[in-house]
Amino acid sequence: MYRNEKIAPLIDALNELGMPMMAATLDGLYRSKNFLEMDHLSLLTAIIEPEYSTHATKKLNNRLKRAGLISFPGQISDCVDSGEREYFPTGITESLGEMSFIRDGMNICILGPSDSGKSYLAKSLGIAACHDYRVAYSHCESLLEELVSLKGRDYSKYQRKVKFLVKLDLLILDDFLLHTISDEREVKVLHELLEMRSELSKSVIVCSQREPKSWTSMMLNDEVSSNAILKRVTKHYTVVINPKNGG
Repeated sequence: MYRNEKIAPLIDALNELGMPMMAATLDGLYRSKNFLEMDHLSLLTAIIEPEYSTHATKKLNNRLKRAGLISFPGQISDCVDSGEREYFPTGITESLGEMSFIRDGMNICILGPSDSGKSYLAKSLGIAACHDYRVAYSHCESLLEELVSLKGRDYSKYQRKVKFLVKLDLLILDDFLLHTISDEREVKVLHELLEMRSELSKSVIVCSQREPKSWTSMMLNDEVSSNAILKRVTKHYTVVINPKNGG
């Protein structure tokens, strides 16, 4: 009875502190026959680990949701040479999976034909990054249209949106130049966004089925802006995915 009177307030306190998993674990351990035989370190570990695991999972899921990657099942370990595709340079996906490119503020350009696995690789890297970093995944065309519209409609909201995008640790732009940009405002917004992120050494992943040499013609033949964009995007890592057997 003495011990019960000591444990009950601790369980109540943990619940009041918003640690229900830890409280339930302590209650379960106290009721177990091994409770008195556990050393202090083992007891603390047994109490803390479930709460920490729940907290970490919740934090990761929140990051995945904000990144737009919550429902994607991809894993970077799946992105290896196979009978369907191969990655160049050799071993690049394993190297990128270590996430040092984010710590060093480096960019990745992923090139390959339609359905080659560009998006899968980019999203898998994004999911891995969400464990430690703030990430956002967007289709480039949709994002540029949204930013241009917002800039003309509400400049203050546009500035807040750009500030948010610039401060992300990793920004993924999928389907980069899938279609020709016909609005010079979109070229300008894209250039400014990449420039600001470059100044802060923030990483960008760009996925495109267009060869970089064709980018200028896709951006209203604006050589100044397109060259600056190309320089930013392809400065560090370029990954080429080649499908095999028509895959």
